[in-house]
Amino acid sequence: MSDIQDLISQLTGLGLNKPVVSHESVDNVDLWSQALDVCKAADPSLQDQLSYVLSKCLILKPKQPKTAEPVQVFIIAKADTTFSMSNLGKDLKMKELRFANDDVLTSIFKTSKGNVSPFALSNVPSDKIASVTVILDQALVSEASTSDIAFHPLKNDKTLFISPATLKTYLDQLLGASGYKVLDLSSFAASEAAPAPAKKKAPVEQKPSQAAEEVGGTKLGLDVAKEEDFSRWYQQVLTRSEMLDYYDISGCYIIRPWAYHVWQTIQEYFDVKIKTMQVKNCYFPMFVSARALEQEKNHIEGFAPEVAWVTKAGSSDLDEPIAIRPTSETVMYPYFSKWIRSHRDLPLRLNQWCSVVRWEFKNPQPFLRTREFLWQEGHCAYLTKDDADTETRRILTYYKSVYEHLLAVPMIDGVKSEKEKFAGGLYTTTVEGFIPATGRGIQAATSHNLGQSFSKMFNVVVEDPNSPANAGNESAKLNVWQTSWGLSTRTLGVMVMVHGDNKGLVMPPRVSEIQVIVIPTGLTVKHDNAARQVVYDACSDLVTRLLNAGIRAEADLRDNYTPGFKYNHWELRGVPIRLEIGPKDLEKNSTLSVRRDTFAKNALPLENIETTVADLLEQIQSDMFIKATRERDAGLKTITKWDDFITALNNKCICLIPWCNTTECEDEIKERSSRAELGDEPQDEKAPSMGAKSLCIPFLQPTNPPIEQGVTKCIQCDKHATVYGLFGRSY
Repeated sequence: MSDIQDLISQLTGLGLNKPVVSHESVDNVDLWSQALDVCKAADPSLQDQLSYVLSKCLILKPKQPKTAEPVQVFIIAKADTTFSMSNLGKDLKMKELRFANDDVLTSIFKTSKGNVSPFALSNVPSDKIASVTVILDQALVSEASTSDIAFHPLKNDKTLFISPATLKTYLDQLLGASGYKVLDLSSFAASEAAPAPAKKKAPVEQKPSQAAEEVGGTKLGLDVAKEEDFSRWYQQVLTRSEMLDYYDISGCYIIRPWAYHVWQTIQEYFDVKIKTMQVKNCYFPMFVSARALEQEKNHIEGFAPEVAWVTKAGSSDLDEPIAIRPTSETVMYPYFSKWIRSHRDLPLRLNQWCSVVRWEFKNPQPFLRTREFLWQEGHCAYLTKDDADTETRRILTYYKSVYEHLLAVPMIDGVKSEKEKFAGGLYTTTVEGFIPATGRGIQAATSHNLGQSFSKMFNVVVEDPNSPANAGNESAKLNVWQTSWGLSTRTLGVMVMVHGDNKGLVMPPRVSEIQVIVIPTGLTVKHDNAARQVVYDACSDLVTRLLNAGIRAEADLRDNYTPGFKYNHWELRGVPIRLEIGPKDLEKNSTLSVRRDTFAKNALPLENIETTVADLLEQIQSDMFIKATRERDAGLKTITKWDDFITALNNKCICLIPWCNTTECEDEIKERSSRAELGDEPQDEKAPSMGAKSLCIPFLQPTNPPIEQGVTKCIQCDKHATVYGLFGRSY
């Protein structure tokens, strides 16, 4: 018996006496209402049997400390009930209620968006049900007292109808002592006194693609606009373009070949750069002893809540728990003290390509914030601070080049504030990106001068070659200066969010596994097999010419799909250039080119096609960087007044502000600009806090107007400003 049949049997015992209706899958209330109207029109007997109101079920989460046991709020409401999440959260004494992400829906409730119903509560493990606060909308009960309530029985292609009494009995049996609350949700309407948030642009209408085809019942392409629901758009782009797939452990993801090629390209590019500095690649074990991990208290404090521990081997408990590395300072530096015996052993420059584990308790987002991710981490030791300074900045220029040269994403480089720097380090340099669709900054890569704190902790010392011998005829000891630097698969997420559009990925040519896709077209029923083979052979010959010229090309010769299907298939994956060849093109000895970034079409002669396509790929790469820079600059504002700062944040901008560069003021800026001040707009859990944080102090400081020492005031505390700080909401 299926799960749905089990559920129907259970509800029948509680009072279900109406037929279960099957219909098309529906993703929203309007489509649901229309589908039920179609059912009633097809079966007139249902007209008399069904009197119902539509419902909606929401799963929310509050903002919590990372160490807290996760809780959820499950709301069962009348479909047209509206309320403020912020005001409801205040009543429940929960901070920043927001929509739970996909991982919560799948891992805890075993459901997904569009399929949520009260019956998903039965999937919650018994030891976790007490952490779910269930709220029943009073309007659903009172207005439906003479009508049944329509719910999806686990899937949105069916509807069942139960009375309020049956619903309450079901919840009573399921929740037991935990119970549920009946609240008048409409009483938690948005406060009129709250400042109005910035006006949102109307969602852009999605035009159907030229070949809206389906395979196995799954739509090819995206069904949500980037401007409409960014987090859902992002998830769909990654999965439907076959960059990534979800794994059965929350917060962990499968990187598929289409994405892994991008990471490999970054590896190859960056590896060449650091080898010119004589950095050597190595590998250290992923396991860390508790003793080593806790040796540098200040450093590990920031990672402690996210450290994953191995406590068992088979059925036996380990004598001492073993951590899985969240980063490798405490793994590597005990061996630095062993290997570095003299100043002649310096510099020591090591790098490893590996994965690390940080057990995030909230907001996992593919590529951006995951429990395991791939990265490189460099760790070097020098005799002097100047040498460490030089390397720290040099690595940062390489990181900036990865984004700008390979991924066509502009970066702002600078130094982190004291509050935001790497724990235990001297200072942190960073490159910061900007996501125009959300108006958020994102830390893209960091390079740290660790100073001498780690070498003192791990006793990494050498004789000072510049110090005269003392009375004991021994040279003075010197703690080495150390650096560390890292770049991760977050690069892929930034690339997707900046360049992707409502058709899917837009791949920068330098990192795309396929740069050119060749598609036969213009073939009709009048073309026999011989004529078709001529076109197919021409496509294959063209691919061979491009491959021989060093251009990554493939032909899509699948004969069970139309050209329109293939166009959409490769557009979704973001292939930079599509070349179409048909009988008429061969007559003209040409091919039709279509750019993925602009969809501009041009007929290109097949003569010297290798040079033409190579030039076009470089033009696309350049144009993508110019476009991304233009959008970044439009969202980067220099602000000198607090009120203008809030307005700019609401308009999806990041801001350069005169700032006193103190931690106290930094905290106050985040607090004052938090969502409590910005109104009651519902916020998806995948979006971080609404408060603005410092992103960096840019190396290139604005000069219009310049900071006048002793004259220019900090826009928050009105003390003297010393720098322009880059602030914004961020990932």
